[in-house]
Amino acid sequence: MPTAAVYNIENEKISEITLSEAVFGASVNESLIYDVVRMQLAARRRGTAATKGRSDVSGGGKKPWRQKGTGRARAGTTRSPLWKGGGTVFGPQPRSYAFRMPKKMRRLALISALSMKFQEAQMIILRDIPMEEIKTKRFQSVLDRLGLKKALFVIDQASPILEKSSRNIKDVKMIRSEGINVYDLLKYDRVVLLEPSVKKIEEALLS
Repeated sequence: MPTAAVYNIENEKISEITLSEAVFGASVNESLIYDVVRMQLAARRRGTAATKGRSDVSGGGKKPWRQKGTGRARAGTTRSPLWKGGGTVFGPQPRSYAFRMPKKMRRLALISALSMKFQEAQMIILRDIPMEEIKTKRFQSVLDRLGLKKALFVIDQASPILEKSSRNIKDVKMIRSEGINVYDLLKYDRVVLLEPSVKKIEEALLS
């Protein structure tokens, strides 16, 4: 069973915690991680691009000239895609790019991402972050002591004080354990888990 050091906000080791081999010591499946990140990014696409077809463009109700006898090609409307100001053929239309992957695959990808962070020593476990009031400056001092610049914090429960103290700091994001995801784990250089959130993550992924 892998073990990890538990630190306080002064960057001092105060204890150790035993981690689940199945969650933090698993083999890394990079292909599965890629597929899940692609799924997450596809779901974020707005898909609002749209073009007008020949039936959507105004005008063109009258036949430009008679069918025969002019020496010119046949034409039924000035809004044909062949004409300037005409409609677009096969242009993009509003759509959803989202697609779903099996729950088991999403879970394995999340386990792979957590194991990769742990194995590459990019994960820190903190006992807690004691703060009595919303203070961005104080939270920044915690980051400085821990040597963190681009970090993802995972907390075990809602904490308005921590969430509001960190939201204006660039390259820092705070999420709850139930919202942990592959994209955020890869986006940030370091992952900081509060000690109580470790068991919550393990229970959710092994249930």
